[in-house]
Amino acid sequence: MRSVALQPAAALSIGELSRGTRVNIETIRYYERIKMLPAPPRTTSGRRIYGPAETRTLTFIRRSRELGFTLDEIRTLLTLSAHDSKNTCTEVRDLAARHLADVRAKIADLRAMANVLSDAVRRCDAGELPGCPLIDALSATAPLHVAADHAARPSGKRKYA
Repeated sequence: MRSVALQPAAALSIGELSRGTRVNIETIRYYERIKMLPAPPRTTSGRRIYGPAETRTLTFIRRSRELGFTLDEIRTLLTLSAHDSKNTCTEVRDLAARHLADVRAKIADLRAMANVLSDAVRRCDAGELPGCPLIDALSATAPLHVAADHAARPSGKRKYA
């Protein structure tokens, strides 16, 4: 832990850093504990002070989290951004492409869930069956994508590959 006697003009307190980056103070401390954000220098009284480098890193982490990257993926991105080699862009692109594939798979899963829930709510509203269609949908042994496929076909015919 570095200690400084005088604060540089660009020094920010943790509260100022939090407001400027829209990252909660406890989250900033957490990122420091897990070494995603370097431990900041401190004043002689022990107060943390941050500068432009920490602001940039924290903003990078927040934006990456907003895009759904995991902390391990963000660690990799931070490491790659520090290397600035010819291969950096290719490695970042590959990581982003894998993440994009995961996002697209989650979207497909969410669409399937929406179809199952929509069908169950429609069936409840229509009073088609005795009992509760939503409970039936939640109790079904068929995988979600089969249930969603079934829900999408009014005739009840299943699509087989």
